[in-house]
Amino acid sequence: MLETLLPIVILASLALAGLGAWRRISLWRQGRAAPVALFKGLMALPRRYLVDLHHIVERDRYISHTHVATAGGFVAAAVLTLVVHGLGLAGGVLGWLLLLASAVMFAGSILVAKRRINPPARLSKGPWMRLPKSLMAFSAGVFLVTLPTVGVLPPDAGYWLLGLVLLAVVSGGLAEMFFGMTWGGPMKHAFAGALHLAFHRRPERFSTPAGAGRSTGLKALNLDDDKAPLGVEKPTDFTWNQRLGFDACVQCGRCEAVCPAFAAGQPLNPKKLIQDMVVGMVGGSDAGYTGSPYPGKAVGEHHGDPHGPIVAREGQALLDAETLWSCTTCRACVEECPMMIEHVDAIVDMRRHLTLERGQTPNKGAEVLENLIATDNPGGFDPDSRLHWAADLNLPNIADLGQVDVLLWLGDGVFDMRNQRTLRAFVKVLRAAGVDFAVLGNAERDSGDVARRLGDEATFQALAKRNIATLNQYQFLRIVTCDPHSFHVLNNEYGELGGNYHVNHHSTFIAELYREGRLAFKPWKGGSVTYHDPCYLGRYNGEYDAPRDVLKALGIEVREMQRSGYRSRCCGGGGGAPITDIPGKQRIPDMRMQDVGDTGADLVAVGCPQCTAMLEGVVDATAEVRDIAELVADALVTSPARVQAEEVTA
Repeated sequence: MLETLLPIVILASLALAGLGAWRRISLWRQGRAAPVALFKGLMALPRRYLVDLHHIVERDRYISHTHVATAGGFVAAAVLTLVVHGLGLAGGVLGWLLLLASAVMFAGSILVAKRRINPPARLSKGPWMRLPKSLMAFSAGVFLVTLPTVGVLPPDAGYWLLGLVLLAVVSGGLAEMFFGMTWGGPMKHAFAGALHLAFHRRPERFSTPAGAGRSTGLKALNLDDDKAPLGVEKPTDFTWNQRLGFDACVQCGRCEAVCPAFAAGQPLNPKKLIQDMVVGMVGGSDAGYTGSPYPGKAVGEHHGDPHGPIVAREGQALLDAETLWSCTTCRACVEECPMMIEHVDAIVDMRRHLTLERGQTPNKGAEVLENLIATDNPGGFDPDSRLHWAADLNLPNIADLGQVDVLLWLGDGVFDMRNQRTLRAFVKVLRAAGVDFAVLGNAERDSGDVARRLGDEATFQALAKRNIATLNQYQFLRIVTCDPHSFHVLNNEYGELGGNYHVNHHSTFIAELYREGRLAFKPWKGGSVTYHDPCYLGRYNGEYDAPRDVLKALGIEVREMQRSGYRSRCCGGGGGAPITDIPGKQRIPDMRMQDVGDTGADLVAVGCPQCTAMLEGVVDATAEVRDIAELVADALVTSPARVQAEEVTA
């Protein structure tokens, strides 16, 4: 009886799962076309799953071990179950391997069950609470029905018991593992997640023999294509592999736990946003969501349609506009996501529609965009006043020289009195090191960063193309800037528009000058120091070491904040957040300065004008805020010999 029923049940389960897969794929394919390397992606899947994804999962060792046992055991058990019981090929060691795989999976399911006892608030509940039982049912059931196959139990003994076990496997394990994987349920992430890794919209994120590395630049819109939507208005405007990525979400809440807007009580939760996009694919309400809501917004009040607007002009829809405008684009959610979902891309795509099609950029957003169009800077300042702050510095202009080693990109910090101090300090450093540098002067325009994050792709491209045309007139070895936002745009986003340059952040360049022996410093005699990692330098561009190397060269031992490096908390200044100014229960920079205060440091070193402005704006701050360039300029001496003499004197 068992030998007859098992193949039928297994093959029927696979057939039903196949129907579910066809249905799910049809939902994904309702999105816009996006070219992918089909065969190459499938061939790369094992490495992407076992190496790239596992690097992220491994940050939580408990979950890492759980995932290896459960997922690895399931894949092996599922394949061997098909071979041993579905095809009847139980010869040799296959049956014993199936016992081992199902036992490993059962051990992993126990670890899953332990995590679900008093689970962290970030984990979704509801159907996810039954997952440990389903994993146990499948693994234990497969183990028991395999015992007669390997001769541990007599083939003709205990059929009534094995029949009950088979029933448990069918009703619990098989239903969740196979039906749920394609028809919907906690295991859906396994099916969608594998394909998402294979056909990821940013394949450059994954390790390759060529070492392509991280991919963080926003993708350009084709503004000349009259048939292409300007941004995303409705769920079907997303590309098909973006929709696939939404279905890959495992609802672990790691994105929620690191989101600065969520922590500040602003109406954004990146996990729920992704789940709302899943609702939009099939239509309906968000009432079935069982995780943390958007702060201040109840679950069940939003609904959507596959072909309806995501953000309604009037009334309720999938999202409220203020949810999208709360994002600082810090990429903390993307960095933490174990399924490598691109939350920020989706948010900016939806912002593009609100800005370009509806003209609904909130608060000062419209004014800033108008200023950028009229004056090439967000503050609306006279563009010919860009160098007034440096009247006494006699900065060399590349238009007079034609060729230099270093082009200093000043950024729009030239109009901010506080950032002018940083720029003056960096100019002092360049001259002390004997660097052959020049500036563009009044020919420099805003990089376009804030326009692009606010969704105004047209203004970004207009600014970028003007800057590229200017830059391409001259010869230089590299561009150096004190602004990580300009650094990121010039380095990672101008290339798609024809501007390919070697760009350095000033901390990277200072570290290089010091290694070459072109800078020497007096010993540090100040107080304790901590360092704040700018999002657009760290998570966007992977530069964590150079600023710390510079501080170390100054003789500073950095007191690291609990959230530093790739887990650094955003200052709240990115993505146009200070411009859209969505209220919450507290301010993001206040939280970051509390992180600083927890270290007991007297000074926080920064490397970004936006971070400087946000952190210095905190009332009753316990630490002074200074840019790395300022610290270096204050410590400069003329030669290494002078440093040694001063140390002997001291």
